[in-house]
Amino acid sequence: MRDQFHEDLDTISDQLVEMTRLAGSAISRATTALLDADVHLAESVIEADRKLDDIRIELDELSIDLLARQQPVATDLRIVVTAMHMSSDLERMGDLARHVAKVARLRTPDSAVPPELRAHILQMGQVAEAIVAKCGSIIASKDVAGAIALEKDDDAMDDLHRDLFAALLDENTSWSRSSILDLTLVGRYYERFADHAVSVARRVVYLVTGEYDSEVSFDHEDDEDADVIAEIERGHTPA
Repeated sequence: MRDQFHEDLDTISDQLVEMTRLAGSAISRATTALLDADVHLAESVIEADRKLDDIRIELDELSIDLLARQQPVATDLRIVVTAMHMSSDLERMGDLARHVAKVARLRTPDSAVPPELRAHILQMGQVAEAIVAKCGSIIASKDVAGAIALEKDDDAMDDLHRDLFAALLDENTSWSRSSILDLTLVGRYYERFADHAVSVARRVVYLVTGEYDSEVSFDHEDDEDADVIAEIERGHTPA
């Protein structure tokens, strides 16, 4: 019975790592779709997000089943409960990649990114992809040192987000209002993608040590963005 329990725990870990792989692929392809105005690639990212959703459901169902059948305590309980939180973060990362792809789809056949900012957006995409790849390794190896170090990568993303925002606020720019809105949201999507990866890494630290640093809260910001995202998807520019 206990052997099966630990096999199920290994399955949960494998599913989490697979979620990082899918989120990394999604953000990479969404970035390419955004820069190249590739509507077919954008559609594939949007469609593929269902796979992440399905894995999260499967993982949560397995976790709940383990809690009911095994009634784990101490470290085992921490593993199951923490895994459910991590799956939520990883599923949200897939949603953010999908949002980037939706901006790409909305503006085709044109690119949503002006030539002056292509290199900057590409770098944000590369940092996001690297962060989630490291996140997968951290989950698989329960690497506390790597989890702590991941925050430095998040600092790099924060700097890129800040620089993008400063460029968008520059009065000398000639970009359209819709472009500025698109890029404001895209920048937030990348920045928040990295924040969720940091949240996952912090949960790994808690999983191993039993000590948990303060976590990032996204609920309020997500609610604030809901109406704006809906407007973008309808092709409107909010006042």
